[in-house]
Amino acid sequence: MDLTLFDLDGTLIPQDSDHAFGAYMVEIGWADGQAWSARNDQFYEQYQNGTLKLDEYIDFATSVWRARPLEEALAARAAFMDRVIAPMLRDNARALVQRHLDAGDLVVVVTATNEFVTELIPKVFGIDHLIAVRLERDSQGRYTGRIDGVPSFQGGKVVRVRQWLEQQGRRWEDFERVHFYSDSMNDLPLLEQVSHPVATNPSAALDTLARERGWPILKLFE
Repeated sequence: MDLTLFDLDGTLIPQDSDHAFGAYMVEIGWADGQAWSARNDQFYEQYQNGTLKLDEYIDFATSVWRARPLEEALAARAAFMDRVIAPMLRDNARALVQRHLDAGDLVVVVTATNEFVTELIPKVFGIDHLIAVRLERDSQGRYTGRIDGVPSFQGGKVVRVRQWLEQQGRRWEDFERVHFYSDSMNDLPLLEQVSHPVATNPSAALDTLARERGWPILKLFE
């Protein structure tokens, strides 16, 4: 059995699900359009250039929906899946995942987007396992706006994958091949950790690095 890891945003889907969920909060009237959108765009730009302060972004990104009854927030997420995520799905991305599943690989999505936004997305690809940014809850089960544990962001992705494998009774060394598909330089620590890195729909910086290092480059989206 091989281990195959997929980044999510920009890799399996052509947009950023976290940014899109923020835009959806504006669309349904839960967030102020002009102010929220400007701040959401600012955080997304920081992510792209590698300067994002994740704790600040998580507090911001969850602030609109976490104050609402959980049932209401879950209903909004389900509608987001139907209206926003479903149109993003591409047959070639599904086929790529299916090839690894058919080969018997252990397949995991590893994303820097939080677990609330991403919980349902891997399932539409047939992937059962998700490593995402965990959100802290208080004693009443309410989301606090803080991160729980090590975030699966930049070097934290390596830590979280190792932790997850330990929970499964496995080790990195158990796998002859470990693939990781990603579009982002934020994922360089994990790309450098695996035996088979694949720059997938890469940013300009990752495209340049992949060519320098002889890594495969895969374009799923235009």
